[in-house]
Amino acid sequence: MKLDCDCSAAAGSGLSRGKALRDAVPRASHAAWSVQAGRSQVIDLLREQEADRLRYLLPERHLRMSVSPFAFFRGNAAGMAADLARTPSTGLAVQACGDAHIANFGGFAAPDRRLVFDVNDFDETAPAPWEWDVKRLAASIEICGRNRGFKPSWRRAAVRSATAA
Repeated sequence: MKLDCDCSAAAGSGLSRGKALRDAVPRASHAAWSVQAGRSQVIDLLREQEADRLRYLLPERHLRMSVSPFAFFRGNAAGMAADLARTPSTGLAVQACGDAHIANFGGFAAPDRRLVFDVNDFDETAPAPWEWDVKRLAASIEICGRNRGFKPSWRRAAVRSATAA
């Protein structure tokens, strides 16, 4: 279900436009996801994506993705993008990271020597709804937490904390 909202139609201040978008695409509309009829198979998407890659490196890619569910998730940004394309969106497009998972964040020294925490990988960047990066990050926290054996209550709290931030 795609609920794109034309933000140019929301008149007034930035605050009123934001509220209009929230009314059109409420937070609760992002809470559930189900497999849609006609959904592309993930293996087909991976094969399509691999068509222009160096053939001799594909076995290494497959080996790395087979290590764990989180490793598979990390290597499958295109599959998640295909699923996200059918989810609610405010229509506010950004130059998305495209691969905003927990392993692609870290601490860095800014030019002025301040320590900052930010994303560090932009090889999947593309114009996309801003919600996609948030959803990919949230999914990665859940999958990584499962992979590490964390309790469901801890994973839920971590995902909620990250999305609230």
